[in-house]
Formats: sequence, C-alpha cells, structure tokens
Amino acid sequence: MLMEPTLEKLNVLRLTAMAAAWIAQQRDPAFGALSFDERLTLLIDAEYMARDNRRIARLLKDAALRIPNACVEDVRASPQRGLDKAMLRQLASCVWISEHLNVLITGLTGVGKSYLASALGQAACRRGLRVAYRRLPRLFDELALARVDGTLARVLARLAKADLLILDDLGLGTLKEAQRHDLLEVLEDRYGRGSTVITSQLEVKKWHEWIGEPTIADAILDRVVHNAYKLALTGPSGRKEKAPAQT
Repeated sequence: MLMEPTLEKLNVLRLTAMAAAWIAQQRDPAFGALSFDERLTLLIDAEYMARDNRRIARLLKDAALRIPNACVEDVRASPQRGLDKAMLRQLASCVWISEHLNVLITGLTGVGKSYLASALGQAACRRGLRVAYRRLPRLFDELALARVDGTLARVLARLAKADLLILDDLGLGTLKEAQRHDLLEVLEDRYGRGSTVITSQLEVKKWHEWIGEPTIADAILDRVVHNAYKLALTGPSGRKEKAPAQT
C-alpha cells in the first residue's frame, strides 16, 4: 500500500492529526488486531481532539486572562473563604453563562478575586465560549483612545460579542463623567445577552457611592446586581503568604 499519496491528501485536507495517527498505526503491529471501524474511530478521535485543543488554545489567547493558568480545580473552596464547594461546582459548570447571569466577587486585596475570575474565564474557554478580560482602569483608557480615533463603536461591539466579560478591579480611583457613561454602555450592550464577572475590593453596597452620579449608578447596578451571584471572599492575603521570609 502506498502511504505517501494518502498522507499528502490528508495534509491537503488539513487533517494533520489524523495523518500523524495513521502513521503511528502503521508502525505499531498492535493496531493490526483492531477492526477497520475501531482504527477509523481512533483516527477521527485524534483529529477531533487536536482541533478541540487548538480551538481552546485560541480562545484562551484571545481572552488574555490576567492569570492564564488559573483553573477552578485549584480554587480552594471553604466556608472560611466565603466560597463553598457546591457554589464553585455550579459556577464551574458555566450554566450561568448560558442563562446570562453575572458573578460579583468582592474582598480585600490578595484573597484571590482575580484568580477566581480568571479560573471561571478558563472554564468558559474550555467549553468553547468567547471570553474577554479587562482591568477596568485600562478599559477606560482603551475606550477613551477609541473615542479619539473613531473606533469606539467597534471596540464596544467586540466587548458585546464576548459570552463572558471579566472586569477586574472595579472601585479603584475616582470615576470621571465620561467613564460612567462608558461603563453603562458596556453593561447595557451585555444585559440579557452575555455574562459579566466583576471583581472589587469594595462591597457591592458601596458601588453606588463609588460610581457617583445617582441616576447612572442606578442604571449600572440594575444591569449587574439583581441577576448575579455575589461572592464575598475572606481570609488572609495570598500574596503575603507567598512572600519570602525575612531574615
């Protein structure tokens, strides 16, 4: 049997993983004991898994998570941390994203807010969902620049297309008038169409005061708070625990 023409055709069809698996089968006598259907199934599985892995890698790259290697399996869930295992399993399922619900994560610095948010983002990518991560201060800079160069509508549309948008570090600094409107626009575009994870050192009840202008604050919070899971993380700072001992 001539392998080269078949391998060339598989590569032309971009079935490179299937081609590699076929070569492996030809070199291993153990595969000779399998039926045609069994060997074909293994070839198809190899191609499917390779494509699925590439798709997940592309989604993770596009997501640009703050902590790319964060995963829900490594999140410590306990009542002492303000996160029980049942809630973590529910969030890890990503069903809440299909229901267009939100997750609000609050707590002092270092308790793992960004890690948990990134872990939820990775879980969503593994399920084939589009994720976008932004630190809120930098998002405001991005939107301000887009307004100047005339690409604001394009940037807002790109954020709206994400199945999950992660907004990290809400509550830092003081909001300007334009930033209030920008935040409202982002959240309005996503209301009922996508899910948003927001992290903040501020308690949710203090967000209204931080936003500043009562009418806009009401509009923003109405779009994220009432349809959200609220997690108030507690415990010592993970950054302090990882700090090198002083001599």
